[in-house]
Amino acid sequence: MAKRLLVTVALWALGGPAGLHHLYLGRDNHALLWMLTLGGFGVGWLWELWLLPGWVAQANSTSEQHPDEHPPLSPVRFFGQALVGIYFGLVAFIGLSTLPGFYFLALPLAVGLGVHLVSEVGDQASDLHSTLLAAFITSPIFYGRPVAILPVSLATSVVAQQHRRYKASRGTSENLSVRLYRMGLAYLAFTTPLAYCAFYNTAATASYVASTIGAALDWLHVFPSLGGVLESILLLPFHAAKTLGFTGGYFQEWEKVFVFVQSFQNERQQMAYKVLGLRDDATPEEINKSYRELVKIWHPDHNRHRVAEAERRFIEVQSAYELLTQMRKQR
Repeated sequence: MAKRLLVTVALWALGGPAGLHHLYLGRDNHALLWMLTLGGFGVGWLWELWLLPGWVAQANSTSEQHPDEHPPLSPVRFFGQALVGIYFGLVAFIGLSTLPGFYFLALPLAVGLGVHLVSEVGDQASDLHSTLLAAFITSPIFYGRPVAILPVSLATSVVAQQHRRYKASRGTSENLSVRLYRMGLAYLAFTTPLAYCAFYNTAATASYVASTIGAALDWLHVFPSLGGVLESILLLPFHAAKTLGFTGGYFQEWEKVFVFVQSFQNERQQMAYKVLGLRDDATPEEINKSYRELVKIWHPDHNRHRVAEAERRFIEVQSAYELLTQMRKQR
């Protein structure tokens, strides 16, 4: 049945963030992507209004595909792959980070599937095996680091772009109920870990979100100039309002944000000293000595009878030592 532009626009307006117009046009992967990201975080849904006529014409076209041709490199698609890979990785962090072997299985699988989903949008495709292999190879390199999703997503996106190709056929001839059933399973697989975490593991969720934020703040300490630029940009409305004489109410909230960030950093520093069993005024020599002793005590190879606890304590000690070392270099 021929697709109509008026129906497509109506579905875009009424159920665009849920991907109804993509489902109507037979673009199931795009529809699933919109379902999981609420219309590409809102931006993608608004932008694609100008693309609807071309997609309708493509859906009604009877011309043959050319699967042997190599699609041109698309920076937009690459950026989308990396962004969705990071998004899927964050969801995995929130819902599955307490599972054993998270960095070896759940994280690379989530990031790889997110990147591959974007690779399959429209008339293009990629090699799932190569994409997942890149994710599984890269993830263990950054074991124990919450910011691992960034390099894993970038590396996986590069591999997906290298294996890009055109699909052999356009659209789908499957029954609508079968398509909806398959998309429903994918949606449940994505949302179930979040639901479990929200109802049964709220404390762990807050802990890992805090560690992710802390890791990002540590990254900004490694690049202080970039951190200063970001701080200047975020505080720009506050400084502008202060210059113009508007210092009350809303504008003071900008300053409170950075007071909170500084307080958060101080709390993390105090916790790091506590993990290493040291006072706040411990010398660099004392920090190094305590770190070496605790690493020997909690190394997983020396605690075969309590591996899970040893891995957790070992990571805590490493993180605390790295945080104190970085802060000491900034002084």
